Amino acid sequence: MKVALFVTCLVDLIRPSVGMAAVKLLRDAGCEVVVPAAQTCCGQPAVNSGDRADAVAIAKRVIDAFSSFSHVVVPSGSCAGTIKVHYPELFQDDPVMARRARDLADRTFELTTFLADVLKVGAIAGRFDAEAAYHDSCSGLRELGIREQPRALLAGIAGLELQELKGAATCCGFGGLFCVKYPDISEKMVDAKVDDILASGADAVLGGDLGCLMNIAGRLSRRGVPMNVRHVAEVLADMTADVPPVGGREARGSA
Repeated sequence: MKVALFVTCLVDLIRPSVGMAAVKLLRDAGCEVVVPAAQTCCGQPAVNSGDRADAVAIAKRVIDAFSSFSHVVVPSGSCAGTIKVHYPELFQDDPVMARRARDLADRTFELTTFLADVLKVGAIAGRFDAEAAYHDSCSGLRELGIREQPRALLAGIAGLELQELKGAATCCGFGGLFCVKYPDISEKMVDAKVDDILASGADAVLGGDLGCLMNIAGRLSRRGVPMNVRHVAEVLADMTADVPPVGGREARGSA
């Protein structure tokens, strides 16, 4: 099966290891992975800020770049949600583009969903010695229904004990441009998330959206709490020994 990887801006510019981990996982599952060079940002910032003209222009380019692939995989619930949910909304008044947007939406999958639900990959063997809290991102959870898939895949990781957070389904306060437009509110939200993480006794945080993980790691760092913050793909691909945690801080636990 040939699969196109939508890398995402944050992965490309800040955390390439997540993209490498996604490629490894897909190849291990028997896929041929292609990374189209013409891909750009998914346009989520433009969509969220109401910049419809730029959002439409970006969406058209992404639709063109991935038009020839039967499956498009994204290591981010928020970017996958933008393509699957918001692209069709952008072209409601353009029947031709609306059809193309829906077609791409139907072919696009978040990484853990693709592995678990499409490829039927079971628990993945590996090792990660930690008690980890799993953060469910808003877009992944609410727009795409992603919850059980990453947990099922992580069930085979030796040494890993998942701790369910009291506020697991609560927003971390990142929200793309939300944290820029409303920093005081965002800070209170991420503080609440950090409080829940600390109360759980976890020494690591896992999640499927790099923006959320960067926000959480940054707040942990500013509060002087070293923590092993990881994208789920890095743990599943058994890459944690060679890649520092998100934010680059040393972890309390070992990995």
